[in-house]
Amino acid sequence: MLVVDASVALEACATDGGFTPLPWALCAPPLMWSEATSALHELMWRGQIERVDAASTLERLRAAPIERRDPTELNAVAWQIAEELGWAKTYDAEYLALARLLATQVVTLDARLRRGAGRTGLVVGIDELALD
Repeated sequence: MLVVDASVALEACATDGGFTPLPWALCAPPLMWSEATSALHELMWRGQIERVDAASTLERLRAAPIERRDPTELNAVAWQIAEELGWAKTYDAEYLALARLLATQVVTLDARLRRGAGRTGLVVGIDELALD
């Protein structure tokens, strides 16, 4: 199982079959759907994606093979990780917290997250996965 962040979910939802190269069970904290929806709407609002494409992507996001996981201790562990990493906000830490609780990793396309949390061993770039 892998935790996916909004960047991976949106990229995969941009086309039919976008999750096919990810042969693992996927999960995410509830925050992922809000972040992905917001980022998608922003792309449309800025004119970087057509309304019809945004609607298709949003439908694929709703049907994505990603399990919503919300363990009771998610927020407390996210808080702890944000403290460990010196982060003011806990948003990205929620992905890391879920990965820590599930003893897995977060897969991301977000270079900032990859750099900022690299020392935790909890995050991996999608380019680092063996997608054979």
